Amino acid sequence: MGLGRFGGGVDAAKFAASAGAKVIITDLAPAEKLQDSIKKLKEFPDIEYHLGSHDKSDFEKADIIIANPSVPGDNKFLEIARQHNKFVTSQINIFFELCPAQTIGITGANGKSTTAALTAHLLKNARDEKVWLSGNIGNEPLLTILEQISPDDLVVLELSSFQVEQLAEIQKAPDVALLTNLTPNHLDRYGTFANYCAAKENIFKFQELDENCLAVSIFNAEDKIAAEWFEKYKIDAGRSCIKFSTDDISEEIRESFPLPGRANLSNLAAAIAVARHFGIDDGQIKNALPEFKALPHRLELVAQVNGVSWYNDSKATTPQSAITALEAFDQPIIIIAGGYDKNLPFDEFGQKIAEKAKAAILLGQTAKKIASAVHNTKIELVNSLPEAVNLAGQLAEPGDVVLLSPACASYDMFDNFEQRGREFIKLVREEK
Repeated sequence: MGLGRFGGGVDAAKFAASAGAKVIITDLAPAEKLQDSIKKLKEFPDIEYHLGSHDKSDFEKADIIIANPSVPGDNKFLEIARQHNKFVTSQINIFFELCPAQTIGITGANGKSTTAALTAHLLKNARDEKVWLSGNIGNEPLLTILEQISPDDLVVLELSSFQVEQLAEIQKAPDVALLTNLTPNHLDRYGTFANYCAAKENIFKFQELDENCLAVSIFNAEDKIAAEWFEKYKIDAGRSCIKFSTDDISEEIRESFPLPGRANLSNLAAAIAVARHFGIDDGQIKNALPEFKALPHRLELVAQVNGVSWYNDSKATTPQSAITALEAFDQPIIIIAGGYDKNLPFDEFGQKIAEKAKAAILLGQTAKKIASAVHNTKIELVNSLPEAVNLAGQLAEPGDVVLLSPACASYDMFDNFEQRGREFIKLVREEK
């Protein structure tokens, strides 16, 4: 249920079809919107596609329903399946039931992709065992790699709040669990910040406590809620609690780290906390860092044209992550922001734009909402990303940074943040 455009549905369908199941894929989106995912399944001609709507009878008849993380647990079709005593599960739940290796789960509002990638990078550079990187991090397969994973391997997983919620249904959590930070996100689904935090907390709540093999829980000392949770969980028998902070990073390590901004230092501190837990020393960490590259669409330097640096931060789908991007630069900034409305407040983002940006080019559903939160900064409202890039090129002077950091999801204009980022890169390169 839910093929999606990110690859999770493809992975689950391949896994089920390879296991000999009769597979039906149902998705509310029509076939033309799902072509990329459908093409990836062409080796399985027996898969049936029921697209453009969900059919009650599919949920009454299927033996197993694998629900996409974006489907809320109380969805009416999943309820129909349960009423008919059908087995409802998810890609991440199947993985946790079958994975033979130790798991390291990384969640949080911001920075979890970079932290997961950095953690895997440090572990791969220092360990003989195989290290896997998967979960919510783009199109990395999860179920279809299971048969290649051995008990001595390590699996680093980026976990969304939706995936952590699904794991809570089977009362499972990673062996090593880390929280990057907590700021409001997905309020269109959770309603309140407290509900969102409760979904994230399941990553610690359901860790298996064993005094002979301790669960490891890692918290950001610089995040208010994470610091409170550290105090709450450190009293548990069978659990080892660790705190990380940017203060933990030596000057030597900082100098070998290529990514800009304080938020990336926090991501590094988190990754170092995991690396040290696995016995990796500071010399190994320092030697591994220069090779690490920023992930696509996360403060990614796209081009430098006539003294202007263009950065793609399309993954910034919350006000807090866009604030973090603004804080990464000392140069004058022209920010391109706006998009799909997740019902998040923009007051703090507006203040940060006024403080750090010389101009804001706003588009999408939230453009006017963001504009009303910005004072004393030049604001331009545009109708499209090409228009935004063109205008940014006209406004930018040598020494400036043009920053795509939308503070919003992309669904009002694009399929996902990746498509938005790719379009930005293409437009910037044409601008040259």
